Amino acid sequence: MLAFAQFIIAADYNIVYVALPELGRDLEFSGQTLQWVVSAYAVALGGFMLLGGRAADLLGRRRMFIVALVLYAVSSLIGGLADDPGLVIAVRAAQGVGAALLFPSTLALLSTMFAEGPERNRALAVWAAMGGGGLAGGALLGGVLTDAFGWESVFYVFVLLAGLAFLAALLLLPPDAGVDVKRGRRFDLPGALTATAGVTLLVFVLAQGPVWGWTSSSILVALGLGAALVAVFGVIEVRSRDPLMPPRMFGNRSLLTAMAITAVFGAGLGAQYYLLTVYLQDVLGYDPLRTGLAYLPLTLLNIAGTKVAERLVTGAGMRAALSVGLVAGAAGMVLLGAALSPDSAFVVVLPGIMVTGFGMGIVWTSMWIAAGNGVGAGEQGVASGMASVTHQTGLAVGTAVMVLVVNAGTGSLGDGALRRELAEGLGTAYYMAAAVTLLGALISVVALGRRRAGSASRVSGVRASGSGGEVEGACVGRAL
Repeated sequence: MLAFAQFIIAADYNIVYVALPELGRDLEFSGQTLQWVVSAYAVALGGFMLLGGRAADLLGRRRMFIVALVLYAVSSLIGGLADDPGLVIAVRAAQGVGAALLFPSTLALLSTMFAEGPERNRALAVWAAMGGGGLAGGALLGGVLTDAFGWESVFYVFVLLAGLAFLAALLLLPPDAGVDVKRGRRFDLPGALTATAGVTLLVFVLAQGPVWGWTSSSILVALGLGAALVAVFGVIEVRSRDPLMPPRMFGNRSLLTAMAITAVFGAGLGAQYYLLTVYLQDVLGYDPLRTGLAYLPLTLLNIAGTKVAERLVTGAGMRAALSVGLVAGAAGMVLLGAALSPDSAFVVVLPGIMVTGFGMGIVWTSMWIAAGNGVGAGEQGVASGMASVTHQTGLAVGTAVMVLVVNAGTGSLGDGALRRELAEGLGTAYYMAAAVTLLGALISVVALGRRRAGSASRVSGVRASGSGGEVEGACVGRAL
């Protein structure tokens, strides 16, 4: 049931890509506003993630899980009925808020219901498989639904999916007991407001900068205000009795490494869905259904990678799992960059797609296992929120850069010349994404490369000192 909730989040992120052309034509979106059908979701998801994580810890994980699903269902119903571009964008933002509440609640429930070590690794592998399947399968689902029922169906389907998860949560999740608010802890409202507003503005800058121009007055004002709010948030957290993001959590090396890797994953491997969709639809001319079907190999190899990740983390350690996954992902993107052309048959790019998907599955699972290692039960929500914020920030940065690279020089080119220019830009973008991903492999080796005397080398009997304290044991491989 928790893995199914992750499928909803992941599928919702990608499902609209293949429906965008029909949606834009039907509701008469301008070229400048259509991208906000995607960006509104990303901005809200990144901006509200810390708030969602802390709310799960303080107000109850089951409670926030259910609230998020209700928000998903209601906003999706409104989205299917919408006949105005502004309303569609607002609905996508509401879905992003729902995801920001649902994602950390799901991870916190997993991390508290399953013991740290092999049991949790196995549970997170199942969860990650559904997430990876949702990212790739969302494109397939979007293609099938758009082709058969129109763009409205990519909203209506989440009314059904969220409703099923809501009923399952009522039946399967035990009631919240003894949440921190009942023990007299504060919610840290000033921290929540400044963090949410600051991160939202910064993600907005990254998403809209390529469209409005990085030196436009609106972007510069939003950047300055966002940075100022984040700085104020830092001051508040240091002085707060019950901070939204306790500073001591930065002493957990496994969590810090996970935050770095989630950022790299978003900026590098996370760009795969945008790049592949542009190639399939704008270069090869695939319709939505065919584009969705082309994602099947990526989905299957992604799921296979999640199972390999579980075994690697448990048997060889976190450093090995992250390094193998990141190197495999980078290799796949190099293969893709070399294979892309306006005249390439799908079979030519298939090896790169499969290798990239396999590496993504390994990294996706491993980095979320690392994010929860050594974190106390009462702070699992905020730990997942911290790693999620860096993931969304990396994704926003990576996507913004890739959009610039892919579209550079296209101008007013005709169909044939435009397809060639796009293919060349996509190849360059894939090489850049591969370089970023290899940087992540280097980070994992360096950050998790030193072994402290007396620490275990296999995953078993992990010990954590305090909530968010330093972790001993092989759930962080040879890190410590």
